[in-house]
Parts: sequence; C-alpha cells; structure tokens
Amino acid sequence: MSIRNILILTTHDLAVAYKNKTVFLILFIPFFVFFSLKLVDPVGVDFKKTPIALIQNQTAASPILQTIQSANNMFNISFASSEEEGERWLKEKKIDGLLVRSKKEQNRFILVVLKKESLQALSIVERLAALQKAAEGNNPGWISDIRPLQVGGIQKQILPTWILMLVLLIGFIILPAQVAEEKEKQLLFALLQTPMREIEWLIAKLFLGMFLILTAVLFLHLLGKFDFGNTLSYAAFMAAGAFCFSSYGILLGFLCRTPATARTLGVVFYLPNLLPSALSDFSERLSAVAPFFPSYRFYNPIKSILLEQGSLSNHVQNWTFLFITGLLAILLTHRLLRKRWLM
Repeated sequence: MSIRNILILTTHDLAVAYKNKTVFLILFIPFFVFFSLKLVDPVGVDFKKTPIALIQNQTAASPILQTIQSANNMFNISFASSEEEGERWLKEKKIDGLLVRSKKEQNRFILVVLKKESLQALSIVERLAALQKAAEGNNPGWISDIRPLQVGGIQKQILPTWILMLVLLIGFIILPAQVAEEKEKQLLFALLQTPMREIEWLIAKLFLGMFLILTAVLFLHLLGKFDFGNTLSYAAFMAAGAFCFSSYGILLGFLCRTPATARTLGVVFYLPNLLPSALSDFSERLSAVAPFFPSYRFYNPIKSILLEQGSLSNHVQNWTFLFITGLLAILLTHRLLRKRWLM
C-alpha cells in the first residue's frame, strides 16, 4: 500500500468535487442553516402580545371577556363579526386563537386554534389561566374546551411536510440529475439528430417528473391510509405542483453539464424551498419569508385541503402561480434546448 498513491487519489477526488461544484455544498449548507436559524423567532418571543379575537356580540355580556380585554400587556385583541370570520383570520394566521362562548357551560368559553398541540395554543391557555387566577382565585377555569381547525392526529398533521419533501426531492434532486446525465452521455444530442422535436423531449420529461411525483405521493397515502380531503381540489393542486417542480427540475438539469453538478444545484434550491415553508408554522419570521418561495404556494394549500377541509376556490391565486411559473420554466428550457446549451 502506497501513501503516495492514496494522496494522489484523494487530491484527484477533491479536484473532481471542486469541478462538479459538490464541494460548494460544504459552504452552502452551514451558511443556509445559520441564516435560517437567524430567521427563527429569538428567545423571549413569549413576552410579545398574543393576537386573539373575540366575537363582537358576546363581549358586552361577559365580565370574563371584559377582564381579558383589560389585559393589554398579554393580548392584542381583535373583534370578529362572527365565528366564521374569526376562523378565517385563524387560517390566514392573523390571530393565534379565537374565544367563543360555550353553549353548554355558562361563563366558560371554547378556545379555537389551528393546532391543539401548537405553542400558540399552549401560550394562550397559560396566559388565560394566570389571568383567571389573578382575577378570581381558584374558581373553575375559563376555557372549557380547545377546538382545533386542523383535524387529525400527529401523523396526519405532518403529512403535508412529507408530501412537500417528496415533491421537492424528485423535482430538485432526481430529475435534474437524470437530465444532466443525458446531456453528459450525449444521448440528448443524439436524439435531437432524429426527427424528434425539442418540445417532444420536454413533454416526455414533464410526464416522467409528474408521474414520479404523483406515484410517490399516492403510495404515501396508501401506506398511511390517509384520506385526500377534498379529492378534486387535492388532485388539482397535486397536478399543478407536479407540473411546476418538474419544470424547475428539467431547467436545473439543463443548466448543468454533469449529474454531480445538477445534484449540487438541486440541493441549493431544495433547502430554501423546503425549510421556510415546512417551519412557517413555528416562527413568525419564517412565515413572513416563506411566501416568497414557490414551495409555499404548494405547501399551504395542500395543508389547508388535508387538514382544514379547504378547497381549490380558496387558493385560486396559488394554483395559478404554480402553473404560470412552471410554464415559464418550460419555455426557458425550450429556448436553451434550441440553442443546444452546454451540448
């Protein structure tokens, strides 16, 4: 065994990693994680006022709600004209909780939240308990029940995140590497010497990406025995998301000369599209940043359809955005293909 040969091979592998841009992930991933942690709400965020809503016609009749209104240091209170309006504010994340009078128990209320196990729900309950103890002592608590808008157990709660991971994995990692491999081996160039047209190759790759995405998501549903919520709306968004991210994947693969470079570029796009959207429920800062990424336009409606009985009519703008951005990515790839980019 020769130490000299080992050093030569190691140096060669490092040079290849540098040429394929793989080594840049060593710098990109820690930088992105550091930047993402900076966006997460800092320690001490619990001291901020919690936004909640009260129903207008219930406020004047309840001394408890009047006591809550007087706690200006704990809550930022809005007034909804109806329970439906308050629930809409919850889904739009304008508030963290909605207080509704209980029909079964007088002078007690139901707390409506997005997720029963969320930090926001726990914070509201703790603050109301402290306020109740200070005002009334050891009387029964003001909250008789907590009603979540997002139904299902923890497995279903994290289902939208797994779906997002699958879609982005295929769109940004698997598909670009395959496209770049066809370019590297001159398979694409050889195909274009035949009567096959560029648009035919693009459509075939689109069908491949969409088939892989839809099959993976369907298999996940079958394994977990998860329902599809509003089936037609869910199918429409899955098709739009599969089209959009397959288009992105083809474009990324076509921009690269080798599969290794394509996988590197894919990771650079994969992480920013995954983490802000998946963690948007846990941080106000990330929830403000996430809408700038196409993945959020897919993740948020899918979560609404699966967990909140949402429908396509509530997310027409997001569906249109996914379709248009996917179409633009395909048109740009077609233009590069006609110019034989890096071929």
